[in-house]
Amino acid sequence: MKFYVVIGLGRFGSALARQLCKLGAEVLALDVKGDLVQQVANDVTHAVVGDAQDKEVLRALGVRNMDCAVIAIGDNLAASVLITMNLKELGVPYIVCKAHDETHRKVLEKLGANRVIIPEYEYAQRLARTLNSHNVLDYIELSEDYGILEVPAPKSWIGKCINELNVRAKLGVNIIAVENGDKTNVSPAADYRIQEGDVMVVLGDSYALSRVQKL
Repeated sequence: MKFYVVIGLGRFGSALARQLCKLGAEVLALDVKGDLVQQVANDVTHAVVGDAQDKEVLRALGVRNMDCAVIAIGDNLAASVLITMNLKELGVPYIVCKAHDETHRKVLEKLGANRVIIPEYEYAQRLARTLNSHNVLDYIELSEDYGILEVPAPKSWIGKCINELNVRAKLGVNIIAVENGDKTNVSPAADYRIQEGDVMVVLGDSYALSRVQKL
């Protein structure tokens, strides 16, 4: 089980905290506004009113024992900077920050944030990729170079086993799951025969995924 602290309980932070809990994680939700803390109190492990800009508050809450801290304050650069510095000094191993723009992103990366996201920008990229490809059902960006793509099984794959396709060697992707209706086959066996209606979930770099889209 992983332990997270989510700092900032606006729409993004509260949604993230709730979802992490639903996935089985232990979540400490923190905000300076009592009403926001109260709104998530029943949906997370612990919800606390406190100012993460105060390092002693973070120390008292035991954030150094967390696996990951998420700073979901995207519109206040000064606060994000100070909280990031506090978390680094306390030894939190992985820090994710929400940023408002590219300048904000660069500052936080220089301070040592492990990942900085701009939710609106990343969602726009994901939606653009989906809309621009008639056969793409969903796309999740893992990094600048890698992602996960959901596509209907290409006609040339129907009736063939995964080992026959040899997509890792031919296309540079890995089939990590196959979905059909409400059923999901995670890490399908090499002898799995692809059927009409299957949705392929494939992992690869941007170039490899673009080749899959053209099949």
